Amino acid sequence: IYGPGVKANFQNMMRFLCKGIPLPLGAIHNKRSFVALDNVTDLIVTCLDHPAASNQVFLVSDDEDLSTTELLRRMARALHAPARLVPVPAWLLRTTAKFLGMSGFSQRLCGTLQVDISKTRSLLGWAPRVGVDQALDGTARHFLDQNKR
Repeated sequence: IYGPGVKANFQNMMRFLCKGIPLPLGAIHNKRSFVALDNVTDLIVTCLDHPAASNQVFLVSDDEDLSTTELLRRMARALHAPARLVPVPAWLLRTTAKFLGMSGFSQRLCGTLQVDISKTRSLLGWAPRVGVDQALDGTARHFLDQNKR
C-alpha cells in the first residue's frame, strides 16, 4: 500500500531517487501488484455497502502490475527526478544478496508478486478509482512537501 505519508522501503526509494543515487535495478523484469491508499479505502467503503460483500475475501490492487524498474521510472517522473537505473541482471542481485544474507530483501526487489482482482471486479462491480500515475503523483507531492523543511 502506498500513498501520501508512505514509509519504509517506498520512502527510501523516493529518497534515493531524489538524491540521484544510481540504483542497480534497471533490468528487473518482475511483476508486482501495488495498491494506492485511495483504492483500498474505496474498496472498503464499497464492501460496507454492497450486499454481495458479506463473508467474502477480496483482493485489491491498482490493477496495473509493474516491474521494480518501471515503478522506479514512474516514481522518478512523479518526483521530477532522474531515474539513474543501472541494468544489473536480477540473477546477480539475488546472488549478491544471498551472499550478504539479504535474500528476503532481494526477493522483494526482484520477485514477482501479483494478485488477481477479478473476483473483486465481478462480484462487486468495483474498479480502482485512482490510476497508478495519479497515485504516484500524490505520493510524490506529499513526500516533496514534507522534505522541503
